[in-house]
Amino acid sequence: MKNLENLVLGYLDYCRCQKRLDRKTLKAYRIDLRQFCAGISMDEASEVTPSLLEEYISLLHNRFKPKTVKRKIASLKAFFRYLEFKDWIEVNPFNKVQIKFREPVILPKTIPLHTIETLLATMYKQRGLAQTKRQERFVLRDIAVIEMLFATGMRISELCSLKPGDMDLHDGDVLIYGKGAKERRIHLGSEAVVVVLEEYAGTFAEEIERCGYFFVNRAGKRLSEQSVREMINKYTGLAAIELHITPHMFRHSFATSLLEADVDIRYIQEMLGHSSINVTEVYTHVAMAKQRDILSTKHPRKGFRV
Repeated sequence: MKNLENLVLGYLDYCRCQKRLDRKTLKAYRIDLRQFCAGISMDEASEVTPSLLEEYISLLHNRFKPKTVKRKIASLKAFFRYLEFKDWIEVNPFNKVQIKFREPVILPKTIPLHTIETLLATMYKQRGLAQTKRQERFVLRDIAVIEMLFATGMRISELCSLKPGDMDLHDGDVLIYGKGAKERRIHLGSEAVVVVLEEYAGTFAEEIERCGYFFVNRAGKRLSEQSVREMINKYTGLAAIELHITPHMFRHSFATSLLEADVDIRYIQEMLGHSSINVTEVYTHVAMAKQRDILSTKHPRKGFRV
């Protein structure tokens, strides 16, 4: 049973059944750990040494970007902590490995607010131009999706997983189930957004009840993440927007807009569902970029003649 591959299978089963990790996290663990087993010459967990780990980490740095390496190391650390806890190994080899490397800060890509306004205006216009009732219904659905993304900053996976019971449109609240089965409640601050969602919910009431999800596709099934991406591409084309917009960029724009409006970063952390403030702090870099732009163009010193 101490065979490394068998231990990996046992660990993945433990993560699924006891830790209740989500599907995407389990997939990442599976890829990272199987890659580790294939990349080293040892068959037994007890044979893995600190020097072997250091060699493997060097190999990772040669093949992957720092962010990916960081994730793969985290997967390995969690696995070896599990082996140590279960007494499958006497000493955790990571205890003797020092890992320090600078991960470059990649600023989140945001959508200018005027571009979001243009996109939404185009969508509302398309609803008015719809030639059939069916066309109008699905433009309404599309509007509700985009309004929800920007109004809440939720992840696309969270949006597609929303259930009817998660929506309290009377009070304008949405219950979101995030990563690690963590719950958070977001208030819909715009009355216009609530009105659109109420209209959508009434128009698609039968399909929503049948499929059990709040956002539905043309077949009356759960709306997929790919469908949302295609939807955004469709309307950015109609709006003649050259910027390539992804669903996650609405999340970044939500957070950055709040930060620039002087909202405390800890409130933003809670609204985004980040477990650590360090993750949210990346938006402060975006705010600094905005600050530089403001000060380089608006500061009164630029008008001095000395």
